[in-house]
Amino acid sequence: MKLPSFGVKSARPVGANDRKAHLISRPVVVGQPVRLGAGEARHVTVVGGGLGGVAAAVSLAERGVSVTLHEAGPVLGGRLSSWSDHLATGEPIQMERGFHAFFRQYYNARNLLRRVDPALRFLKPCDDYPLFGPNGSFESFTGLPKKPPFNLLALVQRTPTLGIRDLLRIDGDAAAEMLAYDGDDTYARMDSTSAAAYLDSVKFPEEARRMLFEVFAHSFFNPQDQMSAAEMLMMFHLYFCGSAEGILFDVLDESFGDAVWTPMTRYLESLGVVIHLNSVVVELPEPTGADGVVLAVTVNALQGLVAANLWMTASSEAGMWARSIERLDQAPPFAVWRLWLDCALDPSRQPFAGTAGLGIIDNISVVDRYQGEAHRWALRTGGSVVELHGYALPESHHHDDDRIKRELLEQLHALYPETIGAQIIEERFLLRNDCPSFSPGSFAHRPTVDTPHARVKLAGDLVRLPFPSALMERATASGFLAANQLLADTKVAEEPIWSIPARGSLATLQAWQRKRKASAP
Repeated sequence: MKLPSFGVKSARPVGANDRKAHLISRPVVVGQPVRLGAGEARHVTVVGGGLGGVAAAVSLAERGVSVTLHEAGPVLGGRLSSWSDHLATGEPIQMERGFHAFFRQYYNARNLLRRVDPALRFLKPCDDYPLFGPNGSFESFTGLPKKPPFNLLALVQRTPTLGIRDLLRIDGDAAAEMLAYDGDDTYARMDSTSAAAYLDSVKFPEEARRMLFEVFAHSFFNPQDQMSAAEMLMMFHLYFCGSAEGILFDVLDESFGDAVWTPMTRYLESLGVVIHLNSVVVELPEPTGADGVVLAVTVNALQGLVAANLWMTASSEAGMWARSIERLDQAPPFAVWRLWLDCALDPSRQPFAGTAGLGIIDNISVVDRYQGEAHRWALRTGGSVVELHGYALPESHHHDDDRIKRELLEQLHALYPETIGAQIIEERFLLRNDCPSFSPGSFAHRPTVDTPHARVKLAGDLVRLPFPSALMERATASGFLAANQLLADTKVAEEPIWSIPARGSLATLQAWQRKRKASAP
């Protein structure tokens, strides 16, 4: 599915720096209604209370649609939720599934957050995201130019993992793909190739490959040998090679529950949205007339819903769509281990650090350096709150919590030796397996927001969108797009949906070169 790009030269997303950011939805026309009129009553059922479902519910309710929102968990938020817990002292805390980076190119996710904090005062900038590798290797992303391709050139110039001889051995055509992302064309050519095979073809030296590129795949919960090269190239484009917003990000200064979901719940209720928590939806009546359904759930939950409702597979077209849903898969499990330690960390430690090639550890978050609740605990006790993440865990670790903890702790001690001998006052360990897989060849059958059922739409980071997006931004944008599609037959103004530039700076040149080679005798 192709969407038109409505370039509005005089406007850009609120807070955006990239002059090439453009509007995907139709611009609002002066005098256009912003809500349904009398006699246009509609009702939409939204299944799933994560970013995708909430984005759809907010957009629809703001336009006068009656919305019922079902969430299987006890709180809204999905993978961004936080929940109430208590330390052994009785002190209340909010526990989460790890930090989430709000990149500055997350235009749609940020617009959703503005519903509860118009100035986004609860977002705290992260000045650097250092990467640690074997044998003391280190990378930093601070101080880089924001505008591509100058950001990539500056990174290559200053990285210690690439010398002049290394650059001479690199396959230029393969490397140029990073600056030549071109939507469906890139997926048509590269989706059947794994990210690992693509990186092999570029011929980066092993250390440069590990430090600069492998971390991308793991950060999206997919091992590089099980991830589509096209999906990884899209992510390069979104986060670095195609956006002038820079690669650094912001994080919430309080828990997701306190900062986002409690006020968002109040906002939804003020719009008349009826919220059902702990509500696992199995059977869904087929929507008729002006009613609608948005399914914004995990891969497993979506597969269960489609299988349990025969009307979703009744026609031949719907049957083909259902089979594409069956083919979806989930990424390997990931672990989050939060530790309350009795010692303070070295003051030079950044709030976040990534790792590559150091075992199962992928991230160290010093929670008390950015989140108010943890910071206040650290001030009172003199300790620290540290979170260790392991993404895309190997199969050997899937059912061995003790092994995961042991290895994560060993790696923390090696990287932050001031933690050796520290006592663990409290701990919370999570092992989850609900992120979508983007395996080679999966793009062709990945579902879009649209479905064979005119009044049923999908949302979430598992869906395929016709513009660059991933993770929180994809989930939010798909929810907004689902709302727009359900109201496409009305005159109501669409929800604004923004995108970074759709194509890389070398896309036109690369396409011309391929065409020239193909026509050569």
